[in-house]
Amino acid sequence: MSLAESIEKRAQEFSDRYRKVHEQIARVIVGHDDIVHGVLTCLFVGGHCLLEGVPGLGKTLLVRTLSETLDLNFSRIQFTPDLMPADILGTNMIVEDPDGRRRFEFQRGPVFTQICLADEINRATPKTQSAMLEAMQEKSVTAGGNHYKLDAPFFVMATQNPLEQEGTYPLPEAQLDRFFFKLVVGYSNRADLNKILERTTKGEEIRPEKVMDGSEIVQWQQLVREVILAPHVQDYICRLILSTHPEGEFAQPVTNQFLRWGSSPRGAQTVALAAKVRALLGGRYNVSFDDIRRVFVPALRHRVILNFEAEAESVNPDDVLLELLQKVPEKADDIAAA
Repeated sequence: MSLAESIEKRAQEFSDRYRKVHEQIARVIVGHDDIVHGVLTCLFVGGHCLLEGVPGLGKTLLVRTLSETLDLNFSRIQFTPDLMPADILGTNMIVEDPDGRRRFEFQRGPVFTQICLADEINRATPKTQSAMLEAMQEKSVTAGGNHYKLDAPFFVMATQNPLEQEGTYPLPEAQLDRFFFKLVVGYSNRADLNKILERTTKGEEIRPEKVMDGSEIVQWQQLVREVILAPHVQDYICRLILSTHPEGEFAQPVTNQFLRWGSSPRGAQTVALAAKVRALLGGRYNVSFDDIRRVFVPALRHRVILNFEAEAESVNPDDVLLELLQKVPEKADDIAAA
């Protein structure tokens, strides 16, 4: 078998296994195909996902279904205003040995898992939200002067209600940046809503099958990183990221008008990795410009900060990012002519 044939075979195997997981989720989740693809993209690159939407749209059900499809440890943390960091990470407790001696022993919190559902994360205070930072970025927890590694793969999926609702706390920018994608869950259409009623009001119970374990997920995460990113395609990602920086070399008029801060380098890493997943799903071992365009908005919508003018004119991050995709040319040679 030639190298090209081997590469094509590995890409096809990834695509087949990815779709197996997707099919099991689709047995329970009706519609929201883009959201499911976004969640699975996060999973197969080792990133975390933030789902935003009003209550009742199936965000929590999606996470539960994913956990039932994968042979991984699962825990759920319900974020509330009185939740404390120790409730998430764990704490040192006094335990008594059989011989009567007492000692401190670390009792692990619910973050010590592989799939962690942080339900309604913006209901908790910023102090408690920040307890997730080290776990999300370093895949580890420091408590009581000791360092604990989390099992791989480790995946956080957080849900939140829209920030304008009462009783919520906006997530700190540092924590938002740790999420690979921010996915906005919308309402179901007429056909999907009819199907939801058919499935949920007639006593039927559909359970997904487990189709993948942790070792296989880690294997596919490594394959994603091996996908080729050509220099001219990589440069397109860099110019897109730089176009979000107000008054920068590649800033567009819409950037200077509506953005206060642009994306960090983590945004470029996110776009590159997500585009590699899209390439593999297309049976390719190299990233295309179209792959980048398809992942740009969910990768950046939570990494750019709007200014007062944008808020006054009801401009949202998606509007700005979609215009940047239109304005920034694919090839660097086109910059002068653009």
